[in-house]
Amino acid sequence: MLQVLQNLSDGKTTIAEVPAPAVSDGRLLIQTKCTLISAGTEKMLVEFGQAGWIGKAKAQPEKVKQVLAKIKTDGLLPTLEAVFSKLGEPLPLGYCNAGIVRQIGRGVLGFEVGDRVVSNGPHAGFVSVPQNLCAKIPESVSSDQAAFTVLASIGLQGVRLAEPTIGETVVVYGLGLIGIITVQILRANGCQVIGIDINESRLELARSFGAETIDGGQCNDIAAMVHSMTDHHGADAVIITASAKTDEIMSQATKACRKRGRVVLVGVVGLNLKRSDFYEKEISFRVSCSYGPGRYDSDYEEYGHDYPIGYVRWTEQRNFQAILKLLERKLISFESLTTHRFPIDRAIDAYQVIQNDRNALGVILQFPLDDVHQQTVRIHPAKVSSSDGNSPMVAAVIGAGNFTRATLMPSVKGAPIRWKYVVGRSSASEIHHTAQKFGVEQATTDLNHVLADSEVNLVFITTNHDSHARLVCQSLLANKHVFVEKPLALNVDQLFEIQKVIHEYPNRRVMVGFNRRYSPHTVKCQQLLKGRTSPLTFQLLMNAGEIPGNHWVHDPLIGGGRIIGEACHFLDWMVHVADCPIHSVTACTMSGNAAIGEDKMSITVGLEDGSVGSLCYFANGSKSYPKESLRVFSDNRVLEIDNFRVTKGYGFSNFGKLKTARQEKGHRQQFLAVREKLFLANDWEKEFGRLMNVTLASFAAVTSAKESRTIYLPEEYRLISMNVDETENQKQTASTS
Repeated sequence: MLQVLQNLSDGKTTIAEVPAPAVSDGRLLIQTKCTLISAGTEKMLVEFGQAGWIGKAKAQPEKVKQVLAKIKTDGLLPTLEAVFSKLGEPLPLGYCNAGIVRQIGRGVLGFEVGDRVVSNGPHAGFVSVPQNLCAKIPESVSSDQAAFTVLASIGLQGVRLAEPTIGETVVVYGLGLIGIITVQILRANGCQVIGIDINESRLELARSFGAETIDGGQCNDIAAMVHSMTDHHGADAVIITASAKTDEIMSQATKACRKRGRVVLVGVVGLNLKRSDFYEKEISFRVSCSYGPGRYDSDYEEYGHDYPIGYVRWTEQRNFQAILKLLERKLISFESLTTHRFPIDRAIDAYQVIQNDRNALGVILQFPLDDVHQQTVRIHPAKVSSSDGNSPMVAAVIGAGNFTRATLMPSVKGAPIRWKYVVGRSSASEIHHTAQKFGVEQATTDLNHVLADSEVNLVFITTNHDSHARLVCQSLLANKHVFVEKPLALNVDQLFEIQKVIHEYPNRRVMVGFNRRYSPHTVKCQQLLKGRTSPLTFQLLMNAGEIPGNHWVHDPLIGGGRIIGEACHFLDWMVHVADCPIHSVTACTMSGNAAIGEDKMSITVGLEDGSVGSLCYFANGSKSYPKESLRVFSDNRVLEIDNFRVTKGYGFSNFGKLKTARQEKGHRQQFLAVREKLFLANDWEKEFGRLMNVTLASFAAVTSAKESRTIYLPEEYRLISMNVDETENQKQTASTS
């Protein structure tokens, strides 16, 4: 299928052939009939991409501050690589889509195959959209008009925040698409409307919908003009739909209001506010958030949890439905707003129009309905695996997110891996970009096709945590070796299933992404501690940094929390350096008024050889402080690792300091070791036992903190050491995390 992509690094807009998304739970698979280009938002993105580095920095000063902070902690080179990588990723354009439902995911209610629907899907031949971001199109409404729905909902939400009543006068400042639509909604609501713009054709269009107008380019005092048009009372409300850098628009809006008037910001303008503008007339100011309640709430948008209508009358989806009802009843119309139509293969011409034609307004992209739902696209020619006496590694990577693009694929350069597939489900542009950038032969959203390919003998899994165990088992059952990013599993039942498959098929192996054990700093520690005469003591401090409470990683069912999902790295590090498993775990978390307590946890572990360790995983520290500080005490000596950039030794006669040019967390070394660990290693059973031990220790830390008790792993998780043929009754009676 074709999709429109924007490169934020060089400013190029492209039409790419990408794999069509697969349907998934809670989503609709929609074949696109037409889409609307958002002349404001999308033009801004294109212009940002075309700007130079100085222009980009000026446009996003907060991002510049984040970059400077990252340089202090991670170093210049890794930071620049991260910035260039992020800017080099293609951004899917578009969010106003009208199409036909082709498939329905599990759990979706209220839709049927064949329904015409609107959604916030991008400019692509097929889109996969959560059910709460879709709405049915009435039979009498054309797809072209329906394509305006999402954009119109932005204007509708601004109107709702302004709370206009019949007979009030409302100023609409900025008569682009959203502004003109806002004029129509206000008129349908029984309001008098004054429209302000500097474009005469848009002023004329606003007048055709019943608005009075002011030419902002000709009027010397807009606020005074509004007062003269309202019997010198001033406007009851001002809705700003303009896009401009100046602060003057906000000042004029407040001055144009009556006493206790309302100002609602829908667009993007300068916000250096003057207190006197608001104070003297007690002006209320609100900022409208996109399509309405539910926006940026993953529970609502991604997981389909609707808000009760008795408490939240208007959500994103209900705003979509309201716009479509207004269209059906002909209370508003978008026919005269469409100025251009282009087939999707001429999308580049369409973007030239919105950039260069001041009179362009509604630009529609049209898609062919005979397009085939093709889930696999060849990106690079097939490669012949080199014969070097070893089994060739033919790989697929499942997941094309930030870790895959920024860490995994750059780190495997030099490894003898033939990359045949990159696999994803819904973000076709990410899959396509990953395959194109890193020489992967095919991009696909069809996992079954990949697992059925007998040539593939190695699968990398870098998806969200909740899918790790399932995908590990699927891949092992398909006769593939597996590298999976941590964590291996989120609970004991998932771990049991993996163990069961491993026991049934012992020739298939799993490697978990505990990369820090491969760091040159870790290797040096092992060398220096070789021949120690007594157990070790560890003191590990993780300044993990805060992640917002609504992030998926905190969800126990999806991310498992940060201890299971990330602190497991450092449990593994202690096990690896001591070369023995963890026996006991005692943990406690911050209590009191902390929104999230688990990511501020102190963990004490006892290892089977008598070594002990203290892991402090804290998410409430400063970003300017090093993230990872590790100390090992042994035989009157101390080793100290600072952020995996510097290792210092105290009490060693032949070692003082190891300093690497950049932060070395072991990613590159880990991926270069894949062949040895998965295809050649003789101590696989011991290795797998350690992976199980570390995973169980992370479960134990969470349980210990919740129940205020010490967890002894051999007693708590008896089932894990049992034969896999134990009965289901034994499984039910075993303790679980």
